[in-house]
Amino acid sequence: MRYSASHKEETRQRLVESSGAIAKRGGFATTGVDGLMKAIGLTGGAFYSHFPSKNDLFTEVVRRELSQSPILAQDGSLTADRLERCLDSYLSLAHLHNPEAGCAIPALGAEIARAAPQVREEAEHWLCALQGAWAQALGDNDLAWALIAQCVGALVVARMLVSEDTQRNVLAASRAMLHSALAPGEQPSQK
Repeated sequence: MRYSASHKEETRQRLVESSGAIAKRGGFATTGVDGLMKAIGLTGGAFYSHFPSKNDLFTEVVRRELSQSPILAQDGSLTADRLERCLDSYLSLAHLHNPEAGCAIPALGAEIARAAPQVREEAEHWLCALQGAWAQALGDNDLAWALIAQCVGALVVARMLVSEDTQRNVLAASRAMLHSALAPGEQPSQK
């Protein structure tokens, strides 16, 4: 039985979305094609009617995940105040404990670094877009890169830890540093 083009596209999108959540939760390389397809109720053999290779799927997962960042606003709607509120949410226990619903960079960064050039080029494109939006809001290119690195690094370190108290301390210290960097001369808040 042949499926319509819209059915095939819907299935492809379900596969990308599901694969993104699976990858952010447990890694992309650790799940085979059969497991990725089973998650959407299909057999592994159907995979190749949607993507030529698993690497092509990873490229699409990276594109989808990084392009949907809530703080990627390139339309001028991202202000320093809005960015600061987003960073507080980013550096939260809720984000830390729910990687499948959060940012792909801390969850997949190491895998992206080892991936094929096409995956890394896709990641670079969207990271540069994110940095550009932040730089526009902040009026400072270097600060934008530093804040991105601080946020991702803090989340990676906090996820490595077992104790929620220590995780909370890492996130609070990073939020305080970010508040200080965003509002020089003001006292950083300890949330």
